[in-house]
Amino acid sequence: MHVEQTGIPGLLVLTPARFGDARGFFSETWNRARLAEHGIDVDFVQDNHSLSARPGTVRGLHFQGPPHAQAKLVRCGRGALFDVAVDIRRGSPTYGRWYGAELSFENGKQLMIPAGFAHGFATRLPDTEIVYKCSDNYAPETEGALRYDDPDLGIDWNLGDLDPILSDKDAAASAFAGFASPFVYEEDTP
Repeated sequence: MHVEQTGIPGLLVLTPARFGDARGFFSETWNRARLAEHGIDVDFVQDNHSLSARPGTVRGLHFQGPPHAQAKLVRCGRGALFDVAVDIRRGSPTYGRWYGAELSFENGKQLMIPAGFAHGFATRLPDTEIVYKCSDNYAPETEGALRYDDPDLGIDWNLGDLDPILSDKDAAASAFAGFASPFVYEEDTP
């Protein structure tokens, strides 16, 4: 497993090794003991799988607040997407900063997102699947969302000529300005 720092504390890009032959490949996408050697010690309790039929589908920026905050390990099962995490931990040296990574079936990359981040993605190909592990169960009473196109965040989704396809909930998400984050930065975040 190759572990890459992103410049934002706790946010990592993980690239599992793939072992292939004429039949295809095998890849170990999660191994608690191996990743603990890199300081990643997360207890995942739920797996999610989402399909977006059309390129330009934007989902997010979503988060779940305490006491049900979620760390996520995100990968692309089919197709390609641009995955984004925004640091929303009050007191963090990178508060309000975002990081984006191209995740695809081909490159096998994963984004390890600690609790305290807003998460979203934009699909690049038809029928793109995102698969991710969560460290807490879904708790709708604690969920929140920030606008994907908020100018204060300045995220470059690189959608080109595509009109973003949003849910009503995401289209009505809050602005970052004036956002009262429920998260506090802790230096030992995995």
